[in-house]
Amino acid sequence: MIKQFKPTWMIPAIYNVTPAQLRAQGIKAVFTDLDNTLIAWDNPDGTPELKKWLHALQDAGIPLVVVSNNSEARIAKALQSLELPFVSRSLKPLPLGISKARHDLGLHKNEVVMVGDQYITDMWAAHLAGVPSILVQPIVKTDAWNTRINRFFERFIKLRLAHVYPEMHFQEDLNK
Repeated sequence: MIKQFKPTWMIPAIYNVTPAQLRAQGIKAVFTDLDNTLIAWDNPDGTPELKKWLHALQDAGIPLVVVSNNSEARIAKALQSLELPFVSRSLKPLPLGISKARHDLGLHKNEVVMVGDQYITDMWAAHLAGVPSILVQPIVKTDAWNTRINRFFERFIKLRLAHVYPEMHFQEDLNK
């Protein structure tokens, strides 16, 4: 049961993953959670580092799609300055949002990666969708009230994962 929460890779920040590293893994598109993965949940403007990373993906022809449980209005407002496509109300951990985004792009399961900061929603959804995953550390240490519930249960998941997979740890990028 614990295997369903195990990410393929663990990277400190989404910005550490380069288009070249993605291509080397056969990844043609990136799906990402919104809050505390792509942007801080309480600061929708993003950082210069994020914008530089998004341009690098765009220049490499690697689309990025936000797959979030948030409402369409919330995501549209948060992404207003970034102009990114998204799947709202994705119902993670169900694989529906990931599968929709993948089908919309016409890609196979091994050609996309789901990036997120939560085991219960993002990693589990990726596992159920059969796609590789990247767990990142949350951008900020605070969470919206509903995410705090997940973080409580994630403590137990982290402990069990560390016991079953002692080799599991954050690495600087996909190559290490």
